[in-house]
Amino acid sequence: METTSPDADRTAPETRRPQTDRTLDDYGRASFPWYGLDEAFTGPRRLMQVGAAADGIVQHGSLGHGSTPSIRSATSGADESKERFAVVVTVAASPVRRSGDGTGVLDATSVSSAAWLAGSGLLAHTWPPQMDHSLRDDWLDQQTEIAFELADDLDGPVWSLLSLPVDGEPTSFHYRETDFGWILAGSTTGGVHLGAYGRGMSAYGLGFAVVRDLEPYV
Repeated sequence: METTSPDADRTAPETRRPQTDRTLDDYGRASFPWYGLDEAFTGPRRLMQVGAAADGIVQHGSLGHGSTPSIRSATSGADESKERFAVVVTVAASPVRRSGDGTGVLDATSVSSAAWLAGSGLLAHTWPPQMDHSLRDDWLDQQTEIAFELADDLDGPVWSLLSLPVDGEPTSFHYRETDFGWILAGSTTGGVHLGAYGRGMSAYGLGFAVVRDLEPYV
């Protein structure tokens, strides 16, 4: 993964306080197109989170599909079986650049960036059964670090290749499954990297498309 410092912030993005409120205006400030599931998905859609750099430039964001993700991976058997969601993460493709105020350097983005955001996003909505409250923060920190390392090694054995349509065109994604759901990441021809994670919905039947109108997500 392209970073400018070994001390890059690896905190799970969904667990940090959002840098911007989750409003249409915030999504509208992005200079890149947002992606979601294509029209074959007919379930509920929702805005989730937008991430911006220190200079306020929107860098990535996520759109939710299906049920609202719960924190726990297993609450009760009946509740867990009803949880079906997929979250699509869009990351602007950008090189290493100076921050707007000239005080620092912003990391380049890559497919690995999308893979890490998707992996940490899934972790943020996961709580292993029987884990005590006092242990979850340590577990989350550990697993987030592992997600970062796995995202930095997309050619490693834990990843397989999966072809899914993006705007109708077959596109290769890096894909892996975990005990708590699945994660995938790839690039588009539209100047963005895509990540996705989900639980209860098979990734194999998904397709992605540019979101022309965000109103259905409100």
